[in-house]
Amino acid sequence: MVRHHQPRKGSVAFSPRKRAAKETPRIKSWPQEDESKLLGLAGYKVGMTHAMMVDNDKNSPTSGMEVFTPVTILEVPPVVVMGVRAYEKTTYGLKVITEVLADNLDKELSRKVSLPKEYNQSEAIAKIQEALEETVDIKVLVHTNPKVTSVPKKKPEIFECGIGGKTAEEKLNAALELLGNEVKATDVFSDGQYVDSIATTKGKGFQGPVKRWGIRIQYGKAARSSKKRHIGSMGPWTPSRTMWTVPQAGQMGYHKRTEYNKKILKIGDSSEVDAVNPDGGFIKYGLVKNDYIMVKGSLPGPTKRLVILRKAMRAKGKSNDAPQINYISTKSKQGV
Repeated sequence: MVRHHQPRKGSVAFSPRKRAAKETPRIKSWPQEDESKLLGLAGYKVGMTHAMMVDNDKNSPTSGMEVFTPVTILEVPPVVVMGVRAYEKTTYGLKVITEVLADNLDKELSRKVSLPKEYNQSEAIAKIQEALEETVDIKVLVHTNPKVTSVPKKKPEIFECGIGGKTAEEKLNAALELLGNEVKATDVFSDGQYVDSIATTKGKGFQGPVKRWGIRIQYGKAARSSKKRHIGSMGPWTPSRTMWTVPQAGQMGYHKRTEYNKKILKIGDSSEVDAVNPDGGFIKYGLVKNDYIMVKGSLPGPTKRLVILRKAMRAKGKSNDAPQINYISTKSKQGV
């Protein structure tokens, strides 16, 4: 009998597939921008709907035609810049020199971190300014405002965000101007702009190798045993260990994932929420009450999950023209 050959089943990408350390993702890379403003923003995933828009992609076969496209709605209340961090380069990587915290921080932050009782802001600013020659990067600490949304929580998320500027001094001046202030979506992004979405995916718990890796269910003689949804072999005798490439059962989902080049179709103001809110609100979320961002396609994570949008790292050759949107569906998705 001819031996059956085929490529291996299941992708070994993103290994090891273990649970993310925390739900709020940490972003290690930020694009280089000369304009002194934040390079990212965070919002809460509301749900999906569909829209009719004119395709403005010159390379698309439907260019200039009205097309149907699925869209994801993010609720993005203003975030607050709560701190500034300065980094220096050491043999062990980047190290924080010091950080400056804003005055009159939100009381809800005490649910997340222990705020210092005695803190001298002017001394911290002076320390950063004295170490500007050793400073290689400036970043800001930002916290969200979930209590003003339909997300049933008060504890804000805190994440580190990059800031644009040619030099460390420019970044520091821009960060100090934003310190303690609110930043809206329109201050960071614009309609038609490409962004990267970073979030923690849906958790699916402990799953077997068929669902987790996509291997085929055993058939023929092998299927006569009591097991069908398992692998035929754990590997060779030599080396005498199970290799990491063998598809096995384990954690599936709840992983940090980045999706590149997602197009912002529209940034809506809080006064325009009726344009996207269905009757009775979105399933498992409710009504959008604040500014919102409409992104083309899907985004990682379940409803109410925090999604961080970053200015696109690989947007070379992409057009940032805002599309013409003719219709946004506000029909309830109940039962769909």
